[in-house]
Amino acid sequence: MGRGRQKAKNTKVARELKYFSPNTDLTALQAELATSSSDEPEYEDKWADLYPDEQDTTTDSSDSSNGGSGSAD
Repeated sequence: MGRGRQKAKNTKVARELKYFSPNTDLTALQAELATSSSDEPEYEDKWADLYPDEQDTTTDSSDSSNGGSGSAD
C-alpha cells in the first residue's frame, strides 16, 4: 500500500525537473566554448612501445584451420 502516493510524488518531482530552467550565464558559456585547446599537450601513449600494432600481427581468427569446431552438428 502507498505505491500510488510514491508514484505521484515521483511524477511531481520529474515534472518539476523537466520544466525547470535555471538562468544560464551565456557569456561564461561562450567564453568556455571559445577557448582553444592548443594549451593541452598532445596525447602520448606511454604503453605503445610494449605491444605490437594490430597490423603487425599476421594471425587471422577467421581462418578455417581451427579444427572445424562448432560447425559439425
